[in-house]
Amino acid sequence: MYDFAIVGGGIVGLSTGMALYERYPNAKIVVIEKEKAVAEHQTGHNSGVIHSGIYYKPGSFKARFARQGSQSMTEFCQIHGIEHDICGKVIVATKQEELPLLDNLYNRGLQNELTIEKIGADELKEIEPHVRGLGAIRVPQAGIVNYRQVSEKFAEIIQAHDGEIQVNTKVEKMQEDVDAVQIETNRGTLKARIVINCAGLHSDRVATASGYKTDMKIVPFRGEYYKLKPEKRYLVKNLIYPVPNPNFPFLGVHFTRMIGGEVDAGPNAVLGFKREGYKKTDFSPRDLAETLSYGGFWRLARKFMKEGLEEYIRSFSKSQFTKSLQELIPEVKEEDLIPAPSGVRAQALKSNGTMVDDFHIIIGKRTVHVCNAPSPAATASIEIGKEVVRRIPNQTHLIENVTKII
Repeated sequence: MYDFAIVGGGIVGLSTGMALYERYPNAKIVVIEKEKAVAEHQTGHNSGVIHSGIYYKPGSFKARFARQGSQSMTEFCQIHGIEHDICGKVIVATKQEELPLLDNLYNRGLQNELTIEKIGADELKEIEPHVRGLGAIRVPQAGIVNYRQVSEKFAEIIQAHDGEIQVNTKVEKMQEDVDAVQIETNRGTLKARIVINCAGLHSDRVATASGYKTDMKIVPFRGEYYKLKPEKRYLVKNLIYPVPNPNFPFLGVHFTRMIGGEVDAGPNAVLGFKREGYKKTDFSPRDLAETLSYGGFWRLARKFMKEGLEEYIRSFSKSQFTKSLQELIPEVKEEDLIPAPSGVRAQALKSNGTMVDDFHIIIGKRTVHVCNAPSPAATASIEIGKEVVRRIPNQTHLIENVTKII
């Protein structure tokens, strides 16, 4: 029997495994991953940004963990020789009506204890010569990294402590018994004293499979990207973001320099017809039926009908996508863009139609469920892992045997 079983081999599940060994160095741990390798979904399709936490509600887990996580992630990369660059970013106001929103965002950044700076158009030109803007916020803490490489290092650390990572293993059902959790998989049954659900796009289903009903459902949103052609990469020095629409829960299309020199442009945000649907043609009858039969989705859709339509237009019209990018960099032309891989955001949605705005962790009898961990979860992964482990000691009667073996 295992002391801990982690469902999901993405960056959050792996960081949780690493944090468990820091607290319980002699514990027997297994990570269960349904794909052939770790970091195959949200982590492996991540834009690679180390976020600062400027956007998030002061006092929220997102704000605190992003701020702390940017530092712990940077330190981790330095210690383990993972290529990264704290290059900074600018958040740009391109219209007069965006300047008050920029001020509000600046004040939020100060509340989140960030060292940021408001700059004018001239200084913006010095930082990003090809950007057109009336003003901006300079965020020096932001950076870039390859989160797949980070995840692979997390996995190495787990295995160095004799932890197991079982790939090609899909959880089908869980049963909490008096002294353990029975985990039924496509490759047999496992037992663990405590199970931690970090299943990302399937976290709600894993919670349901273990007997817990939550007032939320994971709804997938696909983010589609283009890349700048190599000869046009000079247009972007580092990270360039628009002022986000405060009434829409996505950041808007932006430019991201990647580790390796490529420049991503995007994403938009459209409903995915499959939870792991990275292409427009990807379709799952079960996934789509769950979304369309969920009242919370229709309440959200009615609220953001106009913005959602604009996102779909950008999805099918490269010229409209280009126009959005031109608001930041007028020199970008349609022929400068080549298709790039998409990502999928696992967004928890409540039945009343509101998005779960913060990271959300549910404590069961012998299970812990990380039920909402979208961006900036990769940045915050080390801190999320620590938080999950911090909550486990609240169930001291469940881990008595684990503590005895230390």
